[in-house]
Amino acid sequence: MTGKKLHYLTAPLIDNNPVTLQILGICSALAVTTTMATALTMSLALTVVLTAASAAISLIRRHLPTSIRLVVQITIIASLVIVADQFLRAYAFEMSQRLSVFVGLIVTNCIVLSRAETFAMRNPVWPSILDGLGNGLGYSLVLMIVAAIREGLGTGAVFGVQVLRPVSDGGWFQPLGFMLLAPSAFFIIGLLIWAIRTRRTAQVEPDEFPIRDLAGGERS
Repeated sequence: MTGKKLHYLTAPLIDNNPVTLQILGICSALAVTTTMATALTMSLALTVVLTAASAAISLIRRHLPTSIRLVVQITIIASLVIVADQFLRAYAFEMSQRLSVFVGLIVTNCIVLSRAETFAMRNPVWPSILDGLGNGLGYSLVLMIVAAIREGLGTGAVFGVQVLRPVSDGGWFQPLGFMLLAPSAFFIIGLLIWAIRTRRTAQVEPDEFPIRDLAGGERS
């Protein structure tokens, strides 16, 4: 694997992460990260759908009329999402019930359609597969970090296994109920974005409304 092709796989992990840099896929980060098990399942489902969709769309990109390309892309993605949802219902029914409609809503996830439209439609199959896999792993990394913090501080458990004994059972740990509410995911993702952009200043967006002093000059 050449360095350039490897870049397609590794860049979305931090440097071009779809969640922390492009601010995509936030809704699922709020909904499925109360436990690491649901976050992992959602991550796997999206990564498989994204990788397969990128490969399929890249394969037929030269045969897609411009006027219907989005319709075809959404149809392919929706078909893959249905397969993933039915697979979970067949082999992991309890997890499917816990995820509710959110697996089905992968079809509306901006990450999937954006990679299909901006990358798979313009590149060969192998780079498209690596790009889809890389973006899926980048999304998964953020979800697992958020889920680890929320489940750990919210219940004292990791993948459902109690690692911190709560006060109610005679331990010292007091679970933070706020961590199990959706707003906590916003705060965690916000802090994660701040931490990354503090270390990688190239990701900091320019100020659209710079502060001006009384003399009319700009202040940093």
